[in-house]
Amino acid sequence: MNERRVAVLFDLDGTLVDSIELLVASMEYSFEGRDRRPSVAEWLPLIGTPLDAMLARWAEGPADVEALRARYREHQLAKHDEMLKLYPGMVETVRALHAAGHPLAVVTSKLEVGARRALKFAQIEECFTAVVGIDHTAKHKPEPEPVWHALERLQMPRERAMFVGDSTHDMHAGRAAGVYTVAALWGPYTRTQLEPTTPDAFIASFDELMPLVTRLASR
Repeated sequence: MNERRVAVLFDLDGTLVDSIELLVASMEYSFEGRDRRPSVAEWLPLIGTPLDAMLARWAEGPADVEALRARYREHQLAKHDEMLKLYPGMVETVRALHAAGHPLAVVTSKLEVGARRALKFAQIEECFTAVVGIDHTAKHKPEPEPVWHALERLQMPRERAMFVGDSTHDMHAGRAAGVYTVAALWGPYTRTQLEPTTPDAFIASFDELMPLVTRLASR
């Protein structure tokens, strides 16, 4: 009975929730007092990839990565509810998709527990059948494995699935996985930055998502 259903996979940070300010502040807290540290411009394009790999670019070795990660997560947990914001129309759209019977999943480079905290904050956790975090697959975005894992959890074929994300990492993962890719333009990436990844569609607001899902469901 999959004919009229579409699996809708979402990235989390920069797509479902506006956490960019929180993530940048956590980075700045973790590298506080250090001469060797990323700039905001260097950090932003890496959001959506595994945190340890991000930190390792400026760390002094594996032990330092662990120390930086601990400080990063300390700040993120402490400031999560205070700094996390929701994009206009997100909650309504997610609930409408769920009510219409479309299976939903989150595909993120966060740990599942961190992703679920954000979904609980937004009061939409019950809408998602699967939350695929970095702790679920050996390879991560921009590789396709997390997308395939989500589809397996949803028991949906890639031909009837879309991945909505704000980053080039999301679009590369979605295209490699063989699903319909939707580039969200409300995150930190511009259309110019996303265009080389050749998404199937661009949307500027959540209001534009349901018509895309309806169109794909009717194929």
